[in-house]
Amino acid sequence: MSRFFGEIRQVAYLVPDIEAAMDHWARVLGVGPWYYNPRVPIRNYFYRGERHEPHNSVALANAGGLQIELLQTRNDVPSMYRDFLRAGHQGVQHVAYWTEDFDADLARADAAGFVVCMGGEVGDNGRFVYFEDRSPLPGTTIELSEVAGPKGKLFKLIREAAMGWDGSEPVRPFPDLSKL
Repeated sequence: MSRFFGEIRQVAYLVPDIEAAMDHWARVLGVGPWYYNPRVPIRNYFYRGERHEPHNSVALANAGGLQIELLQTRNDVPSMYRDFLRAGHQGVQHVAYWTEDFDADLARADAAGFVVCMGGEVGDNGRFVYFEDRSPLPGTTIELSEVAGPKGKLFKLIREAAMGWDGSEPVRPFPDLSKL
């Protein structure tokens, strides 16, 4: 896929206890600070063509140029996350590629035979889709995430906060995307 979208920018872990996971990553691995959102404001969410209202908690931090996402599902709506957990998997569920030209990259993926399974929006110009997972290997689901709007500014803020992080304030609230 990297020949379509460039480098992998994010690795996402599904975790049963996001607070414990943030503590572990910060204290034991030295990764942080974590920007935590207990309820991601997802609009227009769909899974296999049906609309749902997910409640997911997310924490984001950078380890060098790679963003680490910790994600805990808080309800049981249909999703690729739920499918992953019900299959008995844990840990890395997907990798994400970031794009500022979402429509062109999505069209290129479609032409290459990739099928969208799940998607939605987080903020303006913050669309995302997950492609149907065709691999027998857990953790290889692909997300295409639009970063042309405030979400891209948030990701830049998170990357910059990680540079030279001294361990203080290991967990921080998400800033208001509408103000970025």
